[in-house]
Amino acid sequence: MKSKQLSKKIIAGKYKGKKLLLPSKVTTRSSKSIVLESFFNTLQFEIIDANFVEVFSGSGSIGLEALSRGAKKIYFMEKDKEALKTLQKNISQTDPSACEVFAGDSFENIQSVLSRLKKSNEDAFFYVDPPFSIREGMEEIYEKTMQLIEKLPALHVKMIIVEHMSGLKIPEFLGIYKVKKSKKFGNTTLTYLINNNME
Repeated sequence: MKSKQLSKKIIAGKYKGKKLLLPSKVTTRSSKSIVLESFFNTLQFEIIDANFVEVFSGSGSIGLEALSRGAKKIYFMEKDKEALKTLQKNISQTDPSACEVFAGDSFENIQSVLSRLKKSNEDAFFYVDPPFSIREGMEEIYEKTMQLIEKLPALHVKMIIVEHMSGLKIPEFLGIYKVKKSKKFGNTTLTYLINNNME
């Protein structure tokens, strides 16, 4: 018997109520609604007309929620083939012309995204939600993610938001970035990083 495909709805904005499909739970992990709502309540006005990069996209629910709430351009990055199919279906429910998908390893593709931002001389919100490190083959994912964040050029970064296991402590400083705040939701925590020179 084929298992029923999981889905969730866009919470607010232009595409409110649109149904987004979720890929297999084995390969990706969907962000909880409570986490999403808190994030968008925090940045609801800043997100308007901004660029948004979802580094480990999965279904794209965060990037598409940002699009629905007025973000200008969304860059999606996803490696898993099944998740990519789901992501493309979800994008087709909204505005494909405002979305760009980078298929493959996010750690490699980040340079392509940065060159897009460099070309247009713009910055973006970077939402980084790596697979939990307890998954097989993902033991080094957080270490690699921290290195990725450290290397992001300040010129193209508005803010970095990391969704991670609550057991993980993000260092107070990562390169030129520092933790502005962290908010815990059970097993999941959102940590916001900003350019240390901005304050």
